[in-house]
Amino acid sequence: MTAPLKHSDLVTVDVALGDRAYDIVIGRDVLPSLGARIAALRPGARAAIVTDHNVAKYWLEKACVSLSQAGVEASHIIVEEGEGSKTYAGLERVSEQLISAKIERNDLVVALGGGVVGDLAGFAAAILRRGVDFVQVPTSLLAQVDSSVGGKTGINSPQGKNLLGAFHQPVLVIADTAVLDTLSPRQFRAGYAEVAKYGLLGDEAFFTWLESNYADIFAGGPAREHAVATSCRAKAAIVARDERETGERALLNLGHTFGHALEAATGFSDRLFHGEGVAIGMVLAAEFSAELGMIGQSEAIRVKTHLAEVGLPTHLQDIAGFAQEGLADADALMTLMAQDKKVRRGRLTFILLSAIGRAVIAPDVEPSLVRDFLKAKLRRTK
Repeated sequence: MTAPLKHSDLVTVDVALGDRAYDIVIGRDVLPSLGARIAALRPGARAAIVTDHNVAKYWLEKACVSLSQAGVEASHIIVEEGEGSKTYAGLERVSEQLISAKIERNDLVVALGGGVVGDLAGFAAAILRRGVDFVQVPTSLLAQVDSSVGGKTGINSPQGKNLLGAFHQPVLVIADTAVLDTLSPRQFRAGYAEVAKYGLLGDEAFFTWLESNYADIFAGGPAREHAVATSCRAKAAIVARDERETGERALLNLGHTFGHALEAATGFSDRLFHGEGVAIGMVLAAEFSAELGMIGQSEAIRVKTHLAEVGLPTHLQDIAGFAQEGLADADALMTLMAQDKKVRRGRLTFILLSAIGRAVIAPDVEPSLVRDFLKAKLRRTK
């Protein structure tokens, strides 16, 4: 691994998509440059900021001042925080307010918030006037390393996670690592699951580095910028090769088939944050890989040990209200997994591990094997 970055270093990661390429600008205290960057990118454009109540308390004024100082006329829309806003009703509300704000095709939507705001605002931008540009300003670790990059936007259906949406790439991503200082420990841990994912799916050396340096990432030291930049480079490279997830990009869903089912079972509530579901899902994927003989038990234990060490849930029994119907029922979880976007002709596709740092796409996994595996995990205690 290269040496960690210094706080003073500003990193720009290019998402190489031809005439739709864009930059991810990563650094501490880079948010004040938002207005100048937008003015340079889209001279004369107006902006509508979409954010949530919690983020607005900390960062809305700073974003508005930056835009104003750069001569960018801006309005704002504030939604409720949490997955409850990623609904038909939430999309309607944001879309109607964007229309009322007279946002036109040559204007911009600015998603100022975590993954929920980015997904919701991005989807609204994708369908508004058949598509307007948008800028991602992710304010959670999870959004900075994952959901803000790659153009996936959408909302949830009562039947499953992110089942309605569009591929709509941003024109710019501003990842200010200083804003992460305001996250609760639980929110930061949830985002860290996506950081660990990049090591597990394609970079064993990065995962090893995380095992030794995670404390500095959590403390806000220089390792934080390094972790965000490394994660963004990994995702940008995969997105550039497979923008619409026809092949390799599916690897980014490591842990998500299990995790999304668990989120749906908990009603997309704060009982289980997305990153927490992914953490449990990655442990389950590693353990299932071991059961299939793809990796050794020691490697599955290594995955679980590191995620547990940083404070993430690693067992189904760690979820609040675990005993509730739909969560402690293997058949109910299988039904929810059948709604996963990677299902093809009713056959489950999983992302599994052939080694730490090497994920593989496993199509046509036999459902009975998954069901038996889940039943065993549901019976097991810590």
